[in-house]
Amino acid sequence: MSTAGTTVFLFPCDPLAPRRVDPEFAEEARAARASGVTVALIDHDALLSQGAADAVARVPRDAGSAWYRGWMVPADRYAELSTALADRGCALLTSPERYRAAHELPGWYDTFAALTPRIAWLPSPPGRVPPEADLAHLAARLGGGGPAVVKDWVKSRKHEWLEACYVPDLADTRQLAAVVARFVELQGEFLTGGVVLRAYEPYQPVGEARVWWVDGAPVLVGAHPDSPGLRPSPDLSAVAPAVRELGCRFVTTDLALREDGRWRVVEVGDGQVSGLPRDADPEPLFEALAVAGARGAAARPATRPSQPSGRPTIRQGDRPPGGQRADA
Repeated sequence: MSTAGTTVFLFPCDPLAPRRVDPEFAEEARAARASGVTVALIDHDALLSQGAADAVARVPRDAGSAWYRGWMVPADRYAELSTALADRGCALLTSPERYRAAHELPGWYDTFAALTPRIAWLPSPPGRVPPEADLAHLAARLGGGGPAVVKDWVKSRKHEWLEACYVPDLADTRQLAAVVARFVELQGEFLTGGVVLRAYEPYQPVGEARVWWVDGAPVLVGAHPDSPGLRPSPDLSAVAPAVRELGCRFVTTDLALREDGRWRVVEVGDGQVSGLPRDADPEPLFEALAVAGARGAAARPATRPSQPSGRPTIRQGDRPPGGQRADA
């Protein structure tokens, strides 16, 4: 049964077979079609290297409202994608402004400040390591001491924990500078926004939960891709009002249980580019997105969240070259 009207889902094409959905998103595309909406393809590689007009050449004209589901897109390129689609009569249901708000840390931090570790950031271009003195000033904004995590506005290097992510004591500015330098080196051209210091908080070993929100309602709750065998059940009572205040229609929140028993927001992301593992049932999510798409671009997050539809087992799929998730 179709509930979506003129809603279309945009998926990246297979780089080797441009008329097919990228295999990483094939199961999601099947779920989207089952929800009664149209599926169209964009060329993610062309979006990053050739231009948005080439990337959307296979999107039908006058396609209506659209959700994107695919690899991570820098906020500036997302804005170009939005313009190119509008020129073909297709309107993204997440505007460039709302995409940036959920995708990049400065866009969501103030809204979630009471629910997430303390954070300070310093704008910096890719490849530039801030001077040690500037990093010391940044650390001072977090109290000048204690452990912290280094990241950029979107991602960390948590899999290189000791060399490019974790700082045992911010008072040791030499070690801080070394970790930041390695982080900047490894991020390379993909460093987004600048350098972020986040106060380290110890969490209970129950795993993180990833929550998918559509118009303010949590429609899917499951384990985080990094802890697929653990399925925590987070308390969303404090998080739901912040999600609605953020005003983004399709977002994810990653939650961890602090040692004192409080659920904390570790990351916020735009739902269009957050990883949905292969063994999670995508149908509840795409049904919710189809219904939300039918409400049109003017809809706002709901004032009261509904109950989660389920808690699937989460497994992170491999990332093929040329595509990244925004999982920090």
